[in-house]
Amino acid sequence: MKVVIDTNVFVSSFFGGHPGKIFQLWKSGLIVWCLSGDILDEYINVLNRLGLKDEKEIEELLRLFKQGVHVLFTRKPRKLQVVEKDPDDDKFFECALALGAHAIISGDKAVLAVKHYRGIHVYAPGEFVALFEG
Repeated sequence: MKVVIDTNVFVSSFFGGHPGKIFQLWKSGLIVWCLSGDILDEYINVLNRLGLKDEKEIEELLRLFKQGVHVLFTRKPRKLQVVEKDPDDDKFFECALALGAHAIISGDKAVLAVKHYRGIHVYAPGEFVALFEG
């Protein structure tokens, strides 16, 4: 299953819980992580702001992204207007549409409010994990 992971879920994955389980689903190959240049830039910027840039796990993660392990990447997806309350979050839908992702996983209320977009389902982390624990 191809998924786009919102920055809040990505950062939370370092602390366990449902986001951590999503990270494990990716590492085990059960999901394919869809990324764009804009999303990856946001991930790195947020990690730098949080002071986590030297963590061993982050270095390993970026190495896996570069190697393309269970990852798809698009550089310049078509611009969309989907998230009315926060247009900066449109990048997650742009990436999902460009790479044919099945889902976006987010903890952001503005993104979750969309629910579905052109066959792409929007899930909270717990909802997504429940699909695999079923």
